Amino acid sequence: MENAETNTEKLPSPSLLPPREPDPKRLKMSATTTSDDERDLIPAVAGADSTTKRQLCKRRKIAIFFAYCGVGYQGMQKNPGAKTIEGDLEEALFHSGAVSERDRGNPRRYDWARSARTDKGVSAVGQVVSGRFCIDPPGLVERLNSNLPTQIRIFGYKRVTASFNAKKFCDQRRYVYLLPVFALDSSSHRDRESVMASLGSGNELVKCLECSERGRKVIGVMGKRTYQLGLPSNDENASLNSQVKVGTVVSTCNGDRHNTNLESVETNKTISESVMVENANSESVSETLVESRTSETVQNENTDLSLDLDSKNDSKVMAGERSVNGEEKLLKGSGFCYGEEEKKRFNRILKHYVGSHNFHNFTTRTKAEDPSARRYIISFGADSVVNVEGIDFLECEVVGQSFMLHQIRKMIGLAVAVVRNCAPESLIETALQKDVNINVPTAPEVGLYLDECIFASYNKKWKDSHEELSMKAYEEEAENFKMKHIFSHIARTEQKEGVVALWLHSLNYRNYPDLRFLGNDEAADH
Repeated sequence: MENAETNTEKLPSPSLLPPREPDPKRLKMSATTTSDDERDLIPAVAGADSTTKRQLCKRRKIAIFFAYCGVGYQGMQKNPGAKTIEGDLEEALFHSGAVSERDRGNPRRYDWARSARTDKGVSAVGQVVSGRFCIDPPGLVERLNSNLPTQIRIFGYKRVTASFNAKKFCDQRRYVYLLPVFALDSSSHRDRESVMASLGSGNELVKCLECSERGRKVIGVMGKRTYQLGLPSNDENASLNSQVKVGTVVSTCNGDRHNTNLESVETNKTISESVMVENANSESVSETLVESRTSETVQNENTDLSLDLDSKNDSKVMAGERSVNGEEKLLKGSGFCYGEEEKKRFNRILKHYVGSHNFHNFTTRTKAEDPSARRYIISFGADSVVNVEGIDFLECEVVGQSFMLHQIRKMIGLAVAVVRNCAPESLIETALQKDVNINVPTAPEVGLYLDECIFASYNKKWKDSHEELSMKAYEEEAENFKMKHIFSHIARTEQKEGVVALWLHSLNYRNYPDLRFLGNDEAADH
């Protein structure tokens, strides 16, 4: 038997071994509530790049209050390939040092939540988002605003509880729809059939011929702008505020004064043609006018005319005196005003929406059997009128727990159709029935804005330990932003494009045959 020592290799002396690095120290689990996601490497200064020295920063749960004008954006919620409010806000949070580079583009990592999801073109005055952000060093609001366009403005932020969620903790949302007063006048911007039938009669509807033809295609009118309205500069702010007047009731009920600058939307060509119609005694003139208009309509349908060219023509429209064949002619309004009787009737119509109803006819892609179709409206009214740049607008305020896609715009659309006698008032109750499917008109998006998000339950529960979540601290700043950016945008859009005027011409039985829908009880009576 061989000796085992002969097969054993000789180990080197320990003193000859190379030095060995110690094992890495195992990270100890934290016993505090601060998780790994709450501490991160944040740029030491605002706008720092990857080569700049970074520092360890503890993230805090906060609620951010801000406002924006929705023009040029495809809504609030982030959508790949689209320009959205959230997309710009997330980038501003990163460049301001509130979000780390590893969390950039991944809002779940910092617990992102929004109180309301506004649609394309819809603005907001009191929007709220929440998340875990690094708020150090001081000056986060200033850094955010420096990285955002002027049509998005951060008002401030407040510390909230660790479990706070801006969407789940929001009890109520208040929206306001700025509706031109002339939209409630049944004789203003009538449907195209009524306008065409008035040719040769010397009726005032002849003046609406131009915009009625432009408004034939409802799809073309909505959401196809070829330009972006310029927002007022700081120098224009003072002059703009001086043009804004607010009242509880319209005080200008004089029939000689226009309720809007777009009471009669027309071009110089339309005026001269209307004079020809009024002075002509033969039917050949009106027939020639109809034929020329028909040929122009066919040409417009074959070629995609941009609204930018039409807006240039609309810019020539004035509410005062016009020169017709060398003579000054005063175009008088219909004398309509939003008085006590009109206010009482419109508020009665809006109250049909108050309460818990099935709003499946007031949205898209939601069936009547879907539980989400049932929504609760707390209040809906229209009591005050604001005059912006010569146009009287009615503030339609609706408060609800939550709203679906296009719901508010469709509620306004049907209410306006009822006021203008295009549909019976009973149609609203019919549309709220679960077993009825009808097509409801959708008002333009430009007049809608989110006014405030309300956190009543949260404030009541945490009033002793946390700040109240409301817009009270930012009222003055929010009001200035609303007048400067949102109200001016709505008024200028109506002046240049006549969006509501064009939409009113589409309120007819050809586009919306369900406006003369009769329920079972009404059908039995007939």
